[in-house]
Amino acid sequence: MKRTVRAPLPGGFREMLAIALPMVASHGCETALIFTDRLFLSRLSPTAMNASMGGGLSSFMLMTFFIGLVGYVTALSAQYLGAGQPRQCSRVVFQAAIISLIAAPLLLFFRPLVHKLFILTGVSAEQLPLQIVYFNLLVYGAMPALLRTCLSSFFSGIGKTRIVLFATFITMLLNIFFNYCLIFGHLGLPALGLKGAAYGTLASSSCGLLILLFAYFNRHNRNSYRISESFHLDFELLKKLLRYGSPSGLEMFLNLLAFNIVILIFHSDGPVTATAVTIVFNWDLVSFVPLLGIQVGVVSLVGRYMGAGQVETAARATMSALKMAFGYSLLILILFASIPDLLVNVFKPDDVGPLFVSAFPLAATMLRLAAFYVLADAIMVVFSGALRGAGDTFWTMLISVCMHWLLIPLLLISLKTLNLNPLNAWILLICVFMTFSAIFYLRYHKGTWKKIRVIEPPFHG
Repeated sequence: MKRTVRAPLPGGFREMLAIALPMVASHGCETALIFTDRLFLSRLSPTAMNASMGGGLSSFMLMTFFIGLVGYVTALSAQYLGAGQPRQCSRVVFQAAIISLIAAPLLLFFRPLVHKLFILTGVSAEQLPLQIVYFNLLVYGAMPALLRTCLSSFFSGIGKTRIVLFATFITMLLNIFFNYCLIFGHLGLPALGLKGAAYGTLASSSCGLLILLFAYFNRHNRNSYRISESFHLDFELLKKLLRYGSPSGLEMFLNLLAFNIVILIFHSDGPVTATAVTIVFNWDLVSFVPLLGIQVGVVSLVGRYMGAGQVETAARATMSALKMAFGYSLLILILFASIPDLLVNVFKPDDVGPLFVSAFPLAATMLRLAAFYVLADAIMVVFSGALRGAGDTFWTMLISVCMHWLLIPLLLISLKTLNLNPLNAWILLICVFMTFSAIFYLRYHKGTWKKIRVIEPPFHG
């Protein structure tokens, strides 16, 4: 007697797992890519590691408006697929590609403003020139980064997340190989230090783009989504992408700008604080970025079911994602709370000096305290993803931006006016994160997102 295999419940945990798990792994690879860069550079000196943190974050910050904008291809592709209009998916991708090609040269124009931001926030004289060099090199990778986002978002929207995982995994492996050779000078290559880390990142990112392009233009994909018919400017689709994607892009840009300023304010407190904060945020990256993979799954499934007019199924998908996010965050909470000393020691330089010794206790305590907000991160990521997938992008942007920009005056007052130590300032920031996760839940619970129609659902007669 044959056993009947039950199909996954629409919006249930199994369906969410099938889409989100490859994206979690993909974002985990992205995390490993960045983490490895800073780990290698920590072997040179804490200053090189700190410069890569400030410069790398700033280069990404400069691109974030356009990354968020073209990243909305995920939600639109999902909604068009759910509405039975697959040809529109490839047309959305082409509109996003046009935006990417226009954006890349514009970003180079704004580099001097970021240099002034480094100076204004008081980055140390030793760290500043290294940070500027690293930032300048990474900005040249804007075009492949944006095009990778377009294609990754398309595959995420249609539920083919394994190809995104494969491309990211290969990118990660190549980045580790290139950086190992170029930073330290192996296999006959020159030891370029910080510059080698930037060159390795650019080369591996370009290889990842080539993999996605190959997958996008394969025969099955060309036929299924009529890609050959998509290469034209569609003003209606472009307006829709700009209307719903711009709040996401603006949210990403303003949030990362605020976060970048927060990092730079901490760095301006002195080399000890800079080193401790860099180590903590490297581990925070490990805890947070994979959650973004779950968010992609939420955006994709909620968008698909909202496009099909199945609101309750979209709500079920959100709860499935929350279970998945809580499971991951609980594991991170245990690690941060139980072994912070071991985690900090991962970044111990080969030549241990007084700087690392002084930063060690502060970093370990801050990391232990970070365990308090990892579950809040899970709540924030899942419910903001559900709102974004449904099209409630303006309020998502407003809540998120207010939270991040509130951190700046609080940190300035704490460190510069009240002269609190960095540990007390860190506790204050954690409290803000926990408060705003509750606000995202309340916005979702209110149910306004259920009434939004980005596209008209199919008629069921």
